[in-house]
Amino acid sequence: MAAANAILIASGPWPPEPWAAPIRTAEPERPLFIWPDLPDPAAIRYALVWKPPEGLLAKLPNLSAIFSLGAGVDHFIFQPGLPDVPIVRAVSPDLTRRMTEWVVLQVLLHHRRQRLYDRFQAERRWQELRQPSADQVRVGIMGMGVLGRDCAAVLARLGFRVAGWSRRPATMADVESFAGEDGLTPFLQRTDILVSLLPLTPATRGILALPLLRTLAHDGGLAQGPVLINGGRGGLQVEADVFTALTTGVLGAASLDVFEHEPLDPASPLWVLPNLVITPHVAASSIPAVIAPEIHRQILAYEAGAPLTGIVDRATFY
Repeated sequence: MAAANAILIASGPWPPEPWAAPIRTAEPERPLFIWPDLPDPAAIRYALVWKPPEGLLAKLPNLSAIFSLGAGVDHFIFQPGLPDVPIVRAVSPDLTRRMTEWVVLQVLLHHRRQRLYDRFQAERRWQELRQPSADQVRVGIMGMGVLGRDCAAVLARLGFRVAGWSRRPATMADVESFAGEDGLTPFLQRTDILVSLLPLTPATRGILALPLLRTLAHDGGLAQGPVLINGGRGGLQVEADVFTALTTGVLGAASLDVFEHEPLDPASPLWVLPNLVITPHVAASSIPAVIAPEIHRQILAYEAGAPLTGIVDRATFY
């Protein structure tokens, strides 16, 4: 019997053909299947997945690697019986740029009080608001991986006082570093705008709750009070607590791209808050025409003897 060499695409809610087309074009001779078309599970060597059905990956006896079609892996890594093979997250310059664009947009939107100016425009009202300089505003980024470090570098270049917090120390130029449980409170106490780019793990689930939000600084340059920006994972935030924080002054404003349940329920009270910006999980969208060829190139390099990059540590879930 020939060695397993096929690729399986199980893209969940995303249309599969845009993921398959670049790989078929680059390597038409390799077998490629789209779930649920799976005539021979033993033929599959690589699985490219987003929210795969529970139990699917355990049915592939010759699997060599699992590739996530996005930056996160929390959509399947907690499934029971997951095969003991490398799990590779998408680490793409395109994803990084998109996340940095979204984070910087939200920071500037709150820093320059654009939502209030939008309201003034609707009222045909000419009114200037006090505007602090960037170096009077302290941005704190939770999660100093590839995405967090790129956001930190751009915001520091714009003049913001940037700090990063992560589970393990992560130092970089022009960015103050905090790490671990001991570093979390002092990090929050010096932060006017909190940017969350953490992975979703058992340790981080629900971390963006009232006790944490109440620790943010209220003595900084932002007239409206501290700001929360979450472009990471919806499971990081307790949405009832975010609502309470936004309606009681614990937070002055927020931007949320991710939610506990998606799409966000039309009946959610979050929709009508004037100090909340909502985007529909688009901060760093995975573009098949970009990500699929990058995954395919990594597969070819791996088969030529190169190590896989972007492998997830199963002990930390990222």
